[in-house]
Amino acid sequence: MARIYVEAHGCAASYSDSEMISGILSGAGHTLTGDRSESDIGVLVTCSVKDATANKMIHRIKTMGDRPLVVAGCMPKAEQKTVEKFADNASLMGPNSIGSTLDVVNDTLVGIRREELSVDKSDKLTLPRVRINQSISIVQIATGCMSDCSFCQTKLAKGDISSHRIGDIVRQVRHDVQDGCKEIWLSSTDNGCYGLDIGTDLPSLINAIVKIDGDFMIRVGMMNPMYMPRIRDSLLKSYESEKVYKFLHLPVQSGSDDTLMEMRRGHTSKTFRSVVEQFRRKFPRSTISTDIIVGFPTETDEDFAGTVSLIKDMRPDMVNLSRYAARPGTEAAQMTQISPDIVKQRSRTLHDITRRLSLESNKQWIGWQGEVLFSEMSSGGVRGRNKAYRPIHVDGAELSVCQNVLVNNATEHGLAGIIV
Repeated sequence: MARIYVEAHGCAASYSDSEMISGILSGAGHTLTGDRSESDIGVLVTCSVKDATANKMIHRIKTMGDRPLVVAGCMPKAEQKTVEKFADNASLMGPNSIGSTLDVVNDTLVGIRREELSVDKSDKLTLPRVRINQSISIVQIATGCMSDCSFCQTKLAKGDISSHRIGDIVRQVRHDVQDGCKEIWLSSTDNGCYGLDIGTDLPSLINAIVKIDGDFMIRVGMMNPMYMPRIRDSLLKSYESEKVYKFLHLPVQSGSDDTLMEMRRGHTSKTFRSVVEQFRRKFPRSTISTDIIVGFPTETDEDFAGTVSLIKDMRPDMVNLSRYAARPGTEAAQMTQISPDIVKQRSRTLHDITRRLSLESNKQWIGWQGEVLFSEMSSGGVRGRNKAYRPIHVDGAELSVCQNVLVNNATEHGLAGIIV
């Protein structure tokens, strides 16, 4: 039996994969350690959706390559040659090959290099898990997506949508709630297209989960705007449940319809505006999060101005801002790229705007008092979330419980308060 170090990066699904990897290895008798220097082998669950993230993964691969290593997740599937360039002895395991974990690790320990990059038949919902956070259950409701974005590498790594059945997901959530989880994160590459391959949809799933007995909250993960018109009304209805955070992550990526078409996003800026406006009318105390890519190869000054206008008009509460960088294997990587200086300037301009809007949004919560579920440790103490999924830092709060909080301060990153 070996001492194994597992490290994850990227989206909630990557962390969920790492929990399954840890569960499989622990169940087989291996020992998990939080210190790479004390391990016999490392498992690195990678993300490669952004250039900056991919560079970080390369650094970790090189750093961790001094002893047996398994590189898992999206990067070995989407950029196998890159991984092999920096760690030619490492075994490789794709995001849809988690069921092969034990064989890959055991072989790697005795010097046999393995490649498991194809889809195995394991049902992720049935795999054992060792949770990173005992209060949070990360449930992968599907793998892959239905989009074909010209800039994105995720489709190369995870393939087409494959949704889990509602009944199987409900059983997993019920088990995790009975096991003490207070937050349920519904995660996938794109929650908006959940169920299209099996004749159901996201609102139907939410409606089934909220019927589970217990005191818990549901965080619905990212949904691409292109699927919103199909489920918008029923989704708004499902969000009426007190068990659902009033949080909407809707990545628009650009305010220019021309750029969105070149990105092959499948939606227009009007689609985004319409969903956000209706969500806010129904849930005034809510949180809207979006993603923006600055400097896509075809983005003109006019296109960028359209993005700035959209952000100023819609005032999202959170903006995940990224500078475009070509990802290997994507169509956009073959396009003529914009000058890095222009991309940097546009990014700086939009960053200043989004910082101001986030601060203004958070300041509106000063003086608010209500229930906060505390589920995470942070550098500022214990962090919880209110019904709108706003992060609130409170000294002296207890993990895994709801407490009454008065918000007395705000920054661009979140809120702070006191127990009352």
